[in-house]
Amino acid sequence: MKLYLAIPIVLAALLFTASGLAAVTRGWVLPMNRRHVRNTRVYGWGQLVVAFAFCWQVVFGLVISSSGARASGTVIGGVLLLAGLVTMLVGQLADGARKGGDAAPGSGRPTA
Repeated sequence: MKLYLAIPIVLAALLFTASGLAAVTRGWVLPMNRRHVRNTRVYGWGQLVVAFAFCWQVVFGLVISSSGARASGTVIGGVLLLAGLVTMLVGQLADGARKGGDAAPGSGRPTA
C-alpha cells in the first residue's frame, strides 16, 4: 500500500466527514461556503457521500490487490464521488428553508 497516497486521501475524507456531520446535524457550513449553500442538510449529505467515496477509493485502489475487484471498485468509487458532488451542487441550488421574506441582511437578495 502506498502510504503517501492513502494518508492525504483519508485526511481529506475525515475533514469532509466532520464538515458533513456539522451540516447535517447542526446546519453549520464552513464560512467560505455559507454564501453559496442554500440547503445545508442536503449539502452535508453530499459531503458525507464524498467522504465515503474517498475511503472507497483508498480501499479498492490501494488495499485490494485483485485486478478485477480493483477495477470495478474504483469505477464504483468514481460514481459515488460524482453522486456526492452532484448532491452538494443540489444543496447549493435548492432553496431549502429560506423563503422570500427572510433573506439574510447583506446577502444581496431582495426582501419581498
